[in-house]
Amino acid sequence: MGATAEANQTDGPPPFCQASFRGRIGVARADITPEVGIYARNWGAAQHDVADAIHRPLTLTALLLTSDDGQTLLLVDADLGWWRSVATFHHFRDRILKAVSLQESQFVFALSHTHAAVTLTEEDPALPGSERLAAYLDFVADAAIKLAEEARDAATEAILDWHVGKCGLAKPRDLQDPAPGADRRICGFDPSAEADDTLVVGRVTDLSGKLLATLVNYACHPTTLAWENSAISPDFLGAMRATMEANHGGAPALFLQGASGELAPRYQYVGETDVADRHGRQLAFAALATLEDMEPPGTQLQFEGVVESGAPLAAWRHHRREVSHQLASVPAIATLPLKDWPTAEQLEQQRQAAEDRALEERLRRKRNIRRALGDGPTFAMPLTVWRLGEAVLVGCMGESYAMLQQELRRRFPQRTIICMNLVNGSIGYLPPAALYDQDTYQVWQTPFARGSLEEVLDVLTTEIEKTFSE
Repeated sequence: MGATAEANQTDGPPPFCQASFRGRIGVARADITPEVGIYARNWGAAQHDVADAIHRPLTLTALLLTSDDGQTLLLVDADLGWWRSVATFHHFRDRILKAVSLQESQFVFALSHTHAAVTLTEEDPALPGSERLAAYLDFVADAAIKLAEEARDAATEAILDWHVGKCGLAKPRDLQDPAPGADRRICGFDPSAEADDTLVVGRVTDLSGKLLATLVNYACHPTTLAWENSAISPDFLGAMRATMEANHGGAPALFLQGASGELAPRYQYVGETDVADRHGRQLAFAALATLEDMEPPGTQLQFEGVVESGAPLAAWRHHRREVSHQLASVPAIATLPLKDWPTAEQLEQQRQAAEDRALEERLRRKRNIRRALGDGPTFAMPLTVWRLGEAVLVGCMGESYAMLQQELRRRFPQRTIICMNLVNGSIGYLPPAALYDQDTYQVWQTPFARGSLEEVLDVLTTEIEKTFSE
């Protein structure tokens, strides 16, 4: 091809680069698979109460980031479902924070939301196998503390890059009930609607280019395995991690559950673990493709000019660039209006009177939520806002609909947004206001009144603007 470029970078389009952070980064992992016989009933339709087998191991993975000025953030990714009580999580969290000397805003305990793992609740004599739960939660807390120390010891100068791809695993699950005369939506594949297929992949490499870890931020309920499954399982996350790690020398793969309130696999609610594995490989292959599409760490793709050949060719080449060293954690609160629910005492009375197993399970969950909220008209929901160099990670304990991540990305098109559900606790859905006119599980399950998702969105918008303006 001959000839040299006729223009320099300043004459052409802006460089292309990924959102990045450079600092000290450490990663560590532990196996937190419980023994069979532990209480693990997560479905109202289930006929079993305890786990009787292990499909794949459950993992706990810690990622510790430290900036040049000593700011530290700790993210722990757990193959667990959801907390039945906010108080249970607070007790668990406070134990970890005291041991690792971090503040609440510097810590994220992220649940993968598998529906085939241990139930995160206190011991209840009415629940078979629940006498093992307290010891198991202590075991997980001790593991998180140990991993934080191991990640700090393993920390090295590294770069965290982010890139956006797509994955078709998640589908909308608010299907209009097709039964004659039915006026409700049911939780299952809706072929008439479109899903948010955004996939955000993170890559941690040391300064020699060695891959240390990958992160997968995707919005999809791990509900492949349902009431027919009695095995402990990470659902599709197990095969996702195994596939990614096999392709990248064993570097740990973390999963960050996105805003998946209405998103789940098309084919789900089964007992066959091979279906979960197939889903996991689908997500892994999409994430691996996104990783292959990334530029080398610490570089940008820069226009160098035109090469005259058989056609005028735009020459782009990689150049080193300055990567942001900034970390920040912003304490934020969204004050959300509550529905006029019965008291926890009244809900407990209804639960005790229920003869249907599925209804009893629904009332148990509703009672636990009411206990966590108290009897006031509002709930102060803590939000996570982290600046990770040029990217931002946000999250809350609610199960937000995908509208949250879609609208944040629309409002901040120049930012890479990592949006997470079930961060630092779990307590109800956050559906869009318009959905409150529908008879939908996520609406009648949630304690939060119409407009709560929009309030979370507005608070996060304000905090992101402040974070990047300072």
